[in-house]
Amino acid sequence: MNTNYLPQPMDTSDVVLPDQLNDLVEQMAKNVHEVWAKSRMEQGWTYGAERNDALKHHPCLVAYEDLPEVEKAYDRDTALETLKLITKLGFKISK
Repeated sequence: MNTNYLPQPMDTSDVVLPDQLNDLVEQMAKNVHEVWAKSRMEQGWTYGAERNDALKHHPCLVAYEDLPEVEKAYDRDTALETLKLITKLGFKISK
């Protein structure tokens, strides 16, 4: 394994998304959480008040709406950066 890995995500700091996409960001963030939770549960993880890898307990195995704001922000950032990358690559987002 290469221990010198240095992440180099594409710079999307110049991309400004229209406010009309705010609802889409939130819907995507919720779905990101749902996909993550489903995957964890399929691996045998269950809810636990504290994370315990040995017992496969995780406090974020709850509905998106019940997540702490810091966890929602992580999912929103993932969704936002995905949309910004799509835009930077020249794709158009329309409804």
